[in-house]
Amino acid sequence: MKTIGLLGGMSWESTAEYYRLLNEFTRERLGGLHSARCVLYSVDFAEIEQLQARGRWDEAGEVLAAAARSVEAAGADLVLMCTNTMHKVADQVLAAVSIPLLHLADATADAVRAQGLHRVGLLGTAFTMEQDFYRGRLAAAGLDVYVPDAEGRALVHRVIYEELCLGVVREESRTAYREVIGDLVAAGAEGIVLGCTEIELLVGAEDSPVPVFPTARIHAAAAVRAALA
Repeated sequence: MKTIGLLGGMSWESTAEYYRLLNEFTRERLGGLHSARCVLYSVDFAEIEQLQARGRWDEAGEVLAAAARSVEAAGADLVLMCTNTMHKVADQVLAAVSIPLLHLADATADAVRAQGLHRVGLLGTAFTMEQDFYRGRLAAAGLDVYVPDAEGRALVHRVIYEELCLGVVREESRTAYREVIGDLVAAGAEGIVLGCTEIELLVGAEDSPVPVFPTARIHAAAAVRAALA
């Protein structure tokens, strides 16, 4: 099995899910006591979040590029960024290493197309929902992408940073997310992309009338397939 390099800590709540999923998928594929070969570089998310808020993306990219060089030096054969939002600097990270980067949006688009769907609602941070680095990547793969209205985007973003990244899961927030999902479906979405890894801590298939695409799970499964190829 190849060694998977993880850029994590954004937040550590979702990175812990990545580690669990990688090992579960490896055990499913190989059986017995097998677990994933991986190395993890976990950043201080408070520093990254401040750079996000100030629009200093190049500096955030430098932090993750250095982390990627570290996991490559530690023996990683491929690298994952355990975050949707920070794929805004994916090209900067990829340029820093000689190993492949498994892009989360590409893995997600493959999963959507595999179910024969073309119109998806996207939930994530405001950066992910409003900027083109992620939506554009999905669109380039042939998907029509719907996002919540301004009020819905603000709610989804606030719950991520003020609750889920802190390990807080509230029933009222789950109800609010269900309403946002319902609005996206009413607008024509055939599926819902949970485009922030922490969202999977709050909602799942049971909260949506259409298929959901949990990106951390999709990404981890794709990484294990690549590592075992």
